[in-house]
Amino acid sequence: MHVLSVVGPDAAAQAVADRLAGRFGEDGRVAEIHRTGTNVEPHDGPAAARYEFTEDGWSGSGRDRSLSDLLADLAPDHDYALLVGFPDADAPRVVVGDGGPASVSATESVSTGEVLVRADDAAGVDPAEVRSALAETDPYETLESLVAEAKRSEDAPYSGAIATFTGRVRAKENDDDDPTEFLEFEKYEGVADERMAAISAELEERDGVFEVVMHHRTGVIEYGEDIVFVVVLAGHRDEAFRTVRDGIDRLKDEVPLFKKEVTTDEQFWVHERP
Repeated sequence: MHVLSVVGPDAAAQAVADRLAGRFGEDGRVAEIHRTGTNVEPHDGPAAARYEFTEDGWSGSGRDRSLSDLLADLAPDHDYALLVGFPDADAPRVVVGDGGPASVSATESVSTGEVLVRADDAAGVDPAEVRSALAETDPYETLESLVAEAKRSEDAPYSGAIATFTGRVRAKENDDDDPTEFLEFEKYEGVADERMAAISAELEERDGVFEVVMHHRTGVIEYGEDIVFVVVLAGHRDEAFRTVRDGIDRLKDEVPLFKKEVTTDEQFWVHERP
């Protein structure tokens, strides 16, 4: 799922989001997420969340719910998520009017998100241009979204097993280690994605292996967060287990990714450390 933040005055941002939803919806499923004022009474019942269904559809409210939580729920069955009213979201963005510093141009960073397109007003945003630029960014993926992708395989009726691997940021390896606060990953643009695709294709040539899906996050990933996923759809568990292990081993050995580790005491690029 590709995530895009629309930043600007409320009316202009909403107009742009609606136009983008119309264009993106021609070949994908789109979710819009808004942060707005509401006349609904605050949620103060005993439940952590409340959902209502009316003839107009579903609505929901709750507490202790982050934007990441909601995106994780949407990722398995949506192709796009459009954010309106989240100027600090770490996501690619379209900036309309005075939605960010005038000195920052397209492809440069405003706050935490890469600016794909900047326009003076809503009419100046070309949905086709935005869609093309967004396709070049890394999608938002979770283990659940990758499993859902694997299950959509044409060979799913022949599958009796799904095996997965999730790599995460650990705090320390030994008791005496300084705790890791976060890791930062960079990838060799184009080459890393091509190599992961080639590994998946080669593993899918095995008898009984129908789908191999891999994803490695880049940027800053904090302690406890997920880093990398491998999902294998196979006929039986033996092929699934063997292939998921070979998949993560080959990804680590063959894909050009560079890792910086930041602990409470120091920071260093792992490939430069003796």
